[in-house]
Amino acid sequence: MPKKYLEKNVYQAALERYDIIFNEFDNIYFSVSGGKDSGLMWQLALKKAKEHNKKIDMLYIDLEAQYTATIDFVERLIENEEYINRVYWVALPLNLRNAVSIIQPRWTCWGKQAKDKWVRPMPQNKWVINEDNCEWDWFRPKMEFEEFIILFAEWYADQFGKSAAGIGIRSNESLNRFRTIISDRKTKYKNYGWTTQVKVNSKPIPVYNFFPLYDWTAEDVWHAISKFDLDFNEIYELMYKNGLSIYEQRLCQPYGDDQRDGLNQFKALEPETWEKVLKRVNGVNFGNIYARTSLLGNIKSEKPESITWEQYAVYLLESIRMYAPELENHYYDKIKTFMSWYEDKENLPTEDIPDTASKTLESKKKAASWRRIARALEKNDFWMKRLSFSSTKSDIEKLNKLKEKYSNMLGDGKYGADLKRWERGEL
Repeated sequence: MPKKYLEKNVYQAALERYDIIFNEFDNIYFSVSGGKDSGLMWQLALKKAKEHNKKIDMLYIDLEAQYTATIDFVERLIENEEYINRVYWVALPLNLRNAVSIIQPRWTCWGKQAKDKWVRPMPQNKWVINEDNCEWDWFRPKMEFEEFIILFAEWYADQFGKSAAGIGIRSNESLNRFRTIISDRKTKYKNYGWTTQVKVNSKPIPVYNFFPLYDWTAEDVWHAISKFDLDFNEIYELMYKNGLSIYEQRLCQPYGDDQRDGLNQFKALEPETWEKVLKRVNGVNFGNIYARTSLLGNIKSEKPESITWEQYAVYLLESIRMYAPELENHYYDKIKTFMSWYEDKENLPTEDIPDTASKTLESKKKAASWRRIARALEKNDFWMKRLSFSSTKSDIEKLNKLKEKYSNMLGDGKYGADLKRWERGEL
């Protein structure tokens, strides 16, 4: 059964959140990715739309290089239009991260200049918004995905007034998502912790993101889908048959940060589209074969200029999780302790940690910053000495367990002195 929270299970709590939103807002859209979480969120929203006799909107951003099963699933979600007002099926040229190539760090989905390489033909349903029919004067080709999301919210509010945007993310999926939802510094709607006001260039707009499933687990999601006989993306069945647990299953475009080691998975699940995926952007086959050679070697990465050091640190953590979730948990615990020390001893709350500090103070380990955290992760500094930690008996036990489990990934690393001592059995 779903977990209990304040004497309610998560399903009951989610329905109450929907009731609040439907009672408070007349204009509601839901961002759907085609994954299990957003698919469930949408189906529950349609159930509540019927109860409240309201129509809802969907925002679906089609990233071109996606599973055929995902497109089929999204099309099924919008088949019954009785309580659907508008669907914004966005198939516009957006810039996306290409984490498998330093030659082409960005690629543009649906870019006309690469039409002969498109992974799929342009969708033809009546909802599709592409370069030929887009009337948004704020859109410009090759804008960043994240910028599009914010500007769409601003446009939506300009068109329809005070609005709510449903986001199907769960806080236990990543550190970044957890911080997004629980931050005390965000502006909430009537102090509901599962909401946050959208800002454009630090200016609040009358749109509130709400997270109806924020406290659900993966087990809760699949329990609800099974119990209420809901539809789901069949790619998850293939993932399960291919050996991925429900905690490892991720649905994202194949060249992104979260899947740079998952390209082989894409190949196994939908081999009929693999060749097109392979040829679509630079570096894909290289990324599939050589993305990682040593679990404890330095991470060969470089912070893109377009993101902050905090975002880069989160990216590194989530990349590490793709190889070894135990290693990510180890670093996560160290970072939490590091932050707690500065909050207790230096009166520096976590949310106030600067992106950068004086390089001199950082090098002397006398200042907290996200750059200092990111650099420690970039070096794959197991002991986290760059954050003023030293090796402990429990750390050595963790390392021995990693060695036992991931022995095939420990061969090519450029280890520091302490790891070399551990490797020789001197610790």
